[in-house]
Amino acid sequence: MSDFSPAINRQIGERVRQLRAEAGLSLEALAGRSGVSRSMISSVERGDSSPTAVLLERLATGLNVPLASLFDASVPAPDPVARRADQPVWQDPASGYIRRNISPPGTGSIIRIVEVAFPPGQRVSYETAARDGVLHQQVWVLDGTIEVTVGGTTHRLHTGDCLALVLDQPVAFHNPTPAPARYAVVIAGAR
Repeated sequence: MSDFSPAINRQIGERVRQLRAEAGLSLEALAGRSGVSRSMISSVERGDSSPTAVLLERLATGLNVPLASLFDASVPAPDPVARRADQPVWQDPASGYIRRNISPPGTGSIIRIVEVAFPPGQRVSYETAARDGVLHQQVWVLDGTIEVTVGGTTHRLHTGDCLALVLDQPVAFHNPTPAPARYAVVIAGAR
């Protein structure tokens, strides 16, 4: 997963701007819905900032879309095949985790697959709020160990384990070990 490109911040910015326009939201309205300042949203939309995963999740919640939607191209080609070289790769500046959007964008599918490489000892906590409609997620550990806390319940997952959850409450991911972990997230239930 070493093919991370800084250009992804511009792509994310264009996508946030597009989704905000499609939802008919001003910068102020999205700021109110997401809890992210108007100036930060503007900076993200211009591609001037390197937003964290937590900030992007807040924007996705405010836009009523899964986080994975923010990584789609503004004008996706409805190709049913997503070649590895074309899959967007992004690194969270806060935790160092690397995510790759696996699913082909633009196909209209409500299913998204994301692969995450999670560094040792890192933690990411999402203050996930309910969106319109139900958003299901499954976390499948491909290698290593992670802890996923959903609300107040912590699940320790090892290689091969899979956790199903609904994104309607806070969720935290933690790698409590000295070794990297890798997992897939499958999301279904929203565009």
